[in-house]
Parts: sequence; C-alpha cells; structure tokens
Amino acid sequence: MYDMIHPPVRPSNSSRVALLFIALVLSGLSSVAADVAAQIKQSPRTHPRLFITKHHDTALLKKINADPVLTEAKTILIQQANSLEDISPVIHEKQGRRMLHVSRLCLSRVMTLSSAYQFTGNTNFAARAEKEMLAAASFKDWNPSHFLDVAEMTAALAIGYDWLSDALDPSARTIIRQAIVEKGLKTSLRGGWWVDTHNNWNQVCHGGLTLGALAVMTEEPALAVKIINRAIKKLPTAMHEYAPDGAYPEGPSYWRYGTTYNVIMIAALESALNTDFGLSETEGFLNTSDYYIHSRGPQGLHFNYSDGREGTSPSAALYWFAKKRQAPHLLQYERKLFKSNLANMHRSPKTLSSTLPLALIWYPAEEKDAATPSLHWTGNGPSPVSFHRSDWNSEQATFFGFKGGTPAASHGHMDVGCFVIDASGERWASDLGMQGYYSLESKGIGLWEREQDGQRWSVFRLNTFSHNTLVVNGQQQRVAGFAPIIQFSDTAPMPHTIIDMSSLYKTQLASAQRGMALLADKSVLIQDDLRSNDKKAKVRWAMVTAAKIELQGNHATLSIGETSMELTVLHPKNAILEIINVSDPRADYDAANPNKQMIAFTTHLPPNTSEQLIVHVASPNANTPKTTPLSDWKSH
Repeated sequence: MYDMIHPPVRPSNSSRVALLFIALVLSGLSSVAADVAAQIKQSPRTHPRLFITKHHDTALLKKINADPVLTEAKTILIQQANSLEDISPVIHEKQGRRMLHVSRLCLSRVMTLSSAYQFTGNTNFAARAEKEMLAAASFKDWNPSHFLDVAEMTAALAIGYDWLSDALDPSARTIIRQAIVEKGLKTSLRGGWWVDTHNNWNQVCHGGLTLGALAVMTEEPALAVKIINRAIKKLPTAMHEYAPDGAYPEGPSYWRYGTTYNVIMIAALESALNTDFGLSETEGFLNTSDYYIHSRGPQGLHFNYSDGREGTSPSAALYWFAKKRQAPHLLQYERKLFKSNLANMHRSPKTLSSTLPLALIWYPAEEKDAATPSLHWTGNGPSPVSFHRSDWNSEQATFFGFKGGTPAASHGHMDVGCFVIDASGERWASDLGMQGYYSLESKGIGLWEREQDGQRWSVFRLNTFSHNTLVVNGQQQRVAGFAPIIQFSDTAPMPHTIIDMSSLYKTQLASAQRGMALLADKSVLIQDDLRSNDKKAKVRWAMVTAAKIELQGNHATLSIGETSMELTVLHPKNAILEIINVSDPRADYDAANPNKQMIAFTTHLPPNTSEQLIVHVASPNANTPKTTPLSDWKSH
C-alpha cells in the first residue's frame, strides 16, 4: 500500500554501484565481476577518466609545453581541429559489407576535436565534436553484422563523451550516452564469433566496448560490469597468441591495429579503475614491442608478411610500451618517424590521425643514453619469425626478416619460408603483401575460404607462387603444415635462423629445411637442404624484387638507381636464372604489382636424393663464402 502512494525512489548512482557489488559478492557469480564492481564503486565519478584525468591534466600540458616537438604536435592538432569546422559530419555509408571507414573517420575527428578542446578549452571544438557524435548517434545502427564497425564507433563516442563531458549540451550528452549503450554495448550482448576469437577482432571489439563501458559506468554500472567483466575474461584468448616471445601472428600491420586496441583497453582500465586486472602481465605481451621495432628495416619498411604492408606509420602504442617497460630503446626510430609525420601533417593539415592525441599523452621524456636494441631477434609461437641486422644506426645496414609458421594463421598467406632483404639503403627482396579485401569480395572471391582448395589461395598475392619461397611440382604449400624455428644464433661470425618446412611439402618432399645467415661482410646466405621422397621433384626457387635485373647464367646483377647488388646461385652450379613477370594480374580479380618482378631458377631432384639450393646476395665484388650443410651451421 505504501508503494502505491509513494512511487519507488531510484537509488543514486553510487548506491546502485554499492548494491550491485553486494549482489555480485552474495551471488558468487564471478570474482572478476565483483572486482570490477568494487573498482567502479571506488573510482571517482568525474570526467575525463579515459587515458587522462583531471589530476594529470596539468602535468600533461607541462610536459607538452616543455618539449618543442610535442608543442609542434599540439599546434598541428589544433590546426587540424580548426580544419574540420566547415566539413560535414559522417553519414551512414557502407562499402560492401563494411562501414569501418565511417567509424574510423568519426574516431579520428572526435579524437582530434576532443583533444584540441582539452588543450585549449575552446568550446568551438567541443561543439563541432558534439555535432559529429550526434550524427553518428542518429544512425539506424553501427553495422553490427561487421562488428569491428560497432567497436570503433563505440570508442569514438566514448572518448568524446568522456573528454568533452563538461562542455556537451545536456540533451546531446543524453543522446550520445544512449547511443553508446543501445547501439554499442547492448548490441554486443548478442555475442558473436569475435567474443572468443584469438585474432585482432577480439582485441578491437573488447577494447572499443570497454571504452564505452568505462565512459558510462556511472550511469550504467550493471551494464558496465557485464561488458568489462566479459572483456577481461575473453581478451586473454587473443593475448595468449603473443606467447612465448611477443611475435604477433598476423604480422606488423595488424600489430598496429590489434595491439593498439589491446593497449587502449589496458590503459583505459588503468586510468579509470586504477588496475588492468593483470592483463599486461600476460606472457609475451610486453615483449611484443621488441617484435614490432625489429620488424622494421633500416629505411623503416616492415617485413610485410601475411596481410601486411611495407609502409609504416607512427604507433602510439610503442610510447605506452616504452613508458610501461621503462625501455627508451623502443623509441629510437619511432621518435624520428613522429617528427617526419609532423612534417607531412604540415603539408597536408587535413590528414587526421586518431593516434596522435594518444601519442601526446604517452610520449615519455627522451633519454639521451638509451640502450641500443639487440641486432638479432626471434620469436616463436603461431607464426615464428626472425630478424637479423648489421647495424641500428645506419640506413645502409643489411637487414633480413624471415618467417616460418603456417598458412592457417590468422590473415596468413602461403608464405612459409619467405623473407625480405634490405642493404645499401634499398630493399632487394620484397613481399607483395596484402590485397584490399573489398577488391576481392566485390568480385565474389571467397577470401576467407581457408581449406586447401579454398578460393583464398587462388589470389596470386596470397598463394605460394608469389612468395620468396619454394614451389614444388607446381603445387601450393599445405595449409595444415607448420614450420618451426629449429635453430637461431645471434653470435658472430654467422648469426642465422633455420626453419623446418618439411610439413609444408609433406607429399612433395621427404624433408625441407631453409636457413638464412648474415655473414661478416654483411652479405646474406639463403640455403635450402632438401631430400626428395620416392618420386622425382621439380623445385622452383624464387625471389620478388623491385630492382632492374641483368642475368648471366647462375648470376644476376640487381640495380636500383645507382646502387647494385649481386645474386649468385652457389649450388647447384648449373642453375640458370630467369625472370618471371609478376607485375601483370594473373586473373581479373588479382591486383597489379607495378615495378615488381621475380628472379627464379628451377632444379630437378631424382627420387630419394638430397640436394642443396644455396643463394648468396652481396655487394659487388664480395668474396664467395664457404658453404656447409645446415646441420653444421651451429658450429659456426
């Protein structure tokens, strides 16, 4: 009767969190959920809370104003924010099955405008960001059928909602919060394959949703606990892929995507709840920053295996790792790239970067006496990989990246045994890298059909025939195969790596091992020790290059501009090198590969025969190295 006369009173936000915490503890449903609820209960109700807090605002501005490079970056960021004043907000627009480009555009705009407001207090920036977020909030949905789109849009509105909290119109604030809750967080409760997957989708989706949950945790504590609890429990499925050494199975390009969102989630938990719930202690995770810096050659080009690209761009995550690990060596190249990128932004002020504001936040003070990284690095795991270089301080250094693993890896190609080589300021051995997904999906290619005869392997850039590896009897590598690193040395006079590729050619060869070594004269040796089974085998050795090629029997001169290198087949001595055209598309769905060609030779193995394929890549007039079986390399 009392309730009929007096309507129930809605508990305050702090009371609701306390009640939720008590309920979770009493129910015993989840110790993690109870811990999350307890942290929410203890955390301040104030904004901002994602990556920055009111407590750190003054220190952040002091750091930026004391560093000329950061001051320039802040100035450019404010210029970029000003350039958005007369640009229309995002619209709901799909490209094929994706709306990801819209989510990313919204994220970069909101990050730019919100950080410009944080740095200046100029409410014009807040008003323009509000306009952007309201446009996204008005969409009928954020394309949940491709859930990355939802995750990145949730991240965009979460950061704007948090960083602009005191400047948003109250009604707009309500609309934006409702969009985060309804189109982002609650939509995710339907689940999907991304929840438990081991690839970047796990990191991006849980990372973006966690930002949304943390942004609205005061108003929606129960929902926030549910989202954050799930993320903390499920993110390790993807993070375990870094074990044991930090090698990222999807390659450096996807490292920048998946790992950045992984860092974003951890950093947001730390700033908002004062703990990352042990996530950063996952085996291999902190060491993955070493993997990333080693994957870049002397000119900054990545070893772009799997669905990757050669080019590089600044990584805000590296600044976080450097600060977290107290490891300034991670930033030796990154700081140069940061400055170079600022120069590019001066020339193109409308080119936005969603990670620039985070780089400003995480950028640590420069240490003049930072230790030089090791010259050689290897990482085991789902996609074993090694990197060797002669020097860190010269763009003329020799470098090679070399991989084992399996085509079955996430975003994998049939590229097991492939490599890139840099020397004398140029890249001599290249990987063609990825082809845009929409260009293939729009033509009906089953890009994600990964079985042995799946359509994925009909795409030239993805299959065995386009890579710097072996083709045996004109057949593809086996998807089910796996090549481990069986030997690694980082000591002179012959640092090297050997992988066992036998299972990739299980029905074609009895055994296949490939080794790569960096010799004392900075030349590179590539050696295959093969044995045929009870049938003869036709083996093609090949390497993609952007160089001009001049052939003479078993010898080739490679030239790029005024610089040249020599490639010599040391064994078999009767090998005849040839040039294979890879620049023209093989099928109407294949991308062209302009300025690329393949240098190759073919040899025939009788049944039950052992053979060595040995190739030497060196500067002109280099001495011919002595060769031994791979089994003897350990003694060098």
